[in-house]
Amino acid sequence: MADTHQKHHDYHIIDPSPWPALASLGAFILMLGSVCLFRYMNGSPFNFLGMNWANPWLFFIGLALVLYVMFAWWSDAIKEGQEGAHTPVVQMHLRYGMIMFIASEVMFFVAWFWAFFDASLFANEAAQVARVQALGGQWPPADIEVLDPLHLPLFNTITLLLSGTTVTWAHHALLENDRKSLITGLALTVALGVIFSFVQYLEYVHAPFAFSGSIYGATFFMATGFHGFHVIVGIIFLTVCLLRAIAGHFTPEKHFGFESAAWYWHFVDVVWLFLFFAIYVWGSWGAPIH
Repeated sequence: MADTHQKHHDYHIIDPSPWPALASLGAFILMLGSVCLFRYMNGSPFNFLGMNWANPWLFFIGLALVLYVMFAWWSDAIKEGQEGAHTPVVQMHLRYGMIMFIASEVMFFVAWFWAFFDASLFANEAAQVARVQALGGQWPPADIEVLDPLHLPLFNTITLLLSGTTVTWAHHALLENDRKSLITGLALTVALGVIFSFVQYLEYVHAPFAFSGSIYGATFFMATGFHGFHVIVGIIFLTVCLLRAIAGHFTPEKHFGFESAAWYWHFVDVVWLFLFFAIYVWGSWGAPIH
């Protein structure tokens, strides 16, 4: 009788879990809370069921629930991997899932690049759609001073490229079972990511144009801002991998968690290179530098 319940395959049958349902609930509350937060920030009411929901609390409740589900669900996944549930077949499908996720992220950034090139190549038409003053048939608009691409943007480019080399070093160290170099490489990668984010913050503080009021500012901040958000996500991802490496979780044969983090970080690197050359260099060519 016991033989009928033995596992005779390489697949992992997941135990019943509350996390998918809680993740959906948290995402819904977060979405609704975002609307409430935006109304609250604009000083506008959001009346529903006889109550004014324009407050920030629903947003933070949804955010807390989503973050908790992420922590608990991924903790379960790590535990399953440590218990041997991630067989070669399971790891292969996890890789397919990560590849599809990165492909979806690529299309997400394609949308922002599309918006930027549409606005820059058809400047007057973009101004009419956005209901702002015509751009004089030029890009950037005549009244816009741009950031010097050879100053902070170039520094950040070098920083992010260096972080790509350190995470690759960490990966090769893991394959050689050199745990000290693995931890050192991951720590350097996280540090370089933090430096990148701080310099990006300085750039935003000193930017001579705002998000609102011009199509240039809107496309610039949306594209670079979402990239900055992905960098922060990558820093968290790599920090978790660093803590797991210190705890001795990864082996040369089984380290998909680290490998997926490295893939994600290289994706962030490549996107930044396109942003740097398209938006900072080509997109500001000939404009007065701030």
